[in-house]
Amino acid sequence: MKKDERGQSMVETALLLPIFLLILVGILDFGRVIYSLAHLHMAAQETVRLGGLGEKDAAISTFAHQYVHLGDSTKLLVDINPKDTIRHSGDYVTVKLIYPLEFYTPLISKLFPTPFTIETDSTIRVE
Repeated sequence: MKKDERGQSMVETALLLPIFLLILVGILDFGRVIYSLAHLHMAAQETVRLGGLGEKDAAISTFAHQYVHLGDSTKLLVDINPKDTIRHSGDYVTVKLIYPLEFYTPLISKLFPTPFTIETDSTIRVE
């Protein structure tokens, strides 16, 4: 006796396709987080160099907003310590960049706080 197996592959695909799509989008989210972290780290290093050269805080913040290309640059927070009014030659200046990142995967957004904030900082000595 031969069994009718015409719908078997369709049922298997219907069961496994959501899992595969969830894994694929999760991989994309993980890649976005790693890329965003690396990009913000490089931006912090490039931005703090301006502080080391004696630039004012407004110029440093403007440069950071122009350098970062992760989406909406208005969401980028730039924290500069110490402020340019009390910064002198020989002091250390620290630039901290904070950017909120939204996940695409619904399951990951339930596990981690939304938005997921990425923070990087860099320090250099003022010339």
